[in-house]
Amino acid sequence: MASRLLGLLRDWVFLTAFGAGHVMDAYNVAFRLPNLVRDLFAEGAMSAAFVPTFTREVHTKGKDAAWELGRIVITGLITVTSVITVVGILLAAPLTAWIAPEYAATPGKLELTTTLTQVMFPFLVLIAVAVACMGMLNSLRAFFIPALAPAMFNVACIASAFLVVPFMPGLGWDPMVGLAIGTLLGGVAQVALQWPVLARAGFRFRPHFAFGDPRFREIVRLMIPGTLGLAAAQVNQLVNVYLATSEGEGAVTYLGFAFRLMYLPIGLFGVSIATAAIPGIARHAAANDHEGVRNDVSQALRMMLMLNVPATFGLMALAGPIVQLLIEYGQIDAADTVGIAAALMGYAPGLVGYSAVKIASPTFYA
Repeated sequence: MASRLLGLLRDWVFLTAFGAGHVMDAYNVAFRLPNLVRDLFAEGAMSAAFVPTFTREVHTKGKDAAWELGRIVITGLITVTSVITVVGILLAAPLTAWIAPEYAATPGKLELTTTLTQVMFPFLVLIAVAVACMGMLNSLRAFFIPALAPAMFNVACIASAFLVVPFMPGLGWDPMVGLAIGTLLGGVAQVALQWPVLARAGFRFRPHFAFGDPRFREIVRLMIPGTLGLAAAQVNQLVNVYLATSEGEGAVTYLGFAFRLMYLPIGLFGVSIATAAIPGIARHAAANDHEGVRNDVSQALRMMLMLNVPATFGLMALAGPIVQLLIEYGQIDAADTVGIAAALMGYAPGLVGYSAVKIASPTFYA
């Protein structure tokens, strides 16, 4: 709840400070690229494949074997995401030109998008490590600190709007670069919050390049179908951004904030329920207790539906007033409210589907 509400506050601060114009569009497109790779690779499929495997390791072979697996996974994640980051930075210009070709028509807009993309790509490495930490802590039935980690990301982003952005013009940089730097600081904050808790539990990291380890290969094997499954939603988001770039100033920002609003109940009543349910489901699966798996999945889905079906109708019926109440201040006017509300009404029917996938997909891995 803290993370999702702070996410809304973060977007409100950004929109109040910068409006829904071309600089905010540039930031949203730039963040879409590393965020796409994060959602596909680090946060979604990796977490879903890693948690059941790590949980099984803890319960069958003990913590020492599980810590070794954690070291291998984190080393692998850092290696792969570092390569992707370097490639992303080098190819940022053609990538942004491909995603947002219409931005070339506005002087400086495409160049700003490219710069922001290059600054934010290292976020991928940080979030990959943060997700691995979250997976290990959840497997040990520690939920509070990992759940708080994304909230720290939003706190860092909000703080950057006040503490970093004002210094950018003096350095000869666009103020929006300050938000991009804040995104990196948010990734650092997610790792920094969780690492001491893992250390107290007994984890000690050192690079371990044992990529031939059968447990690591199993995680990679599990990730492949997971990545393909998650690709449908994430590629859809990329297509939305691509189409929105040709729909005039503010369109990308409208979609981004509407998706944030739709994701609030997904985070509260989908992701959180799934996060708490999956370690238990994994333990039942490890013990071949199929009845226990069915009961846990059924309970999680019922709980999610009880909360998210009303939320769906509420978002559709009250889209306009919700947006007006939250952000129609400062540089956001009635026309922006209409645009965001229309996007929210389109997104809302997908709420139950997104939430169900958050519960169902990791169950198959378990």
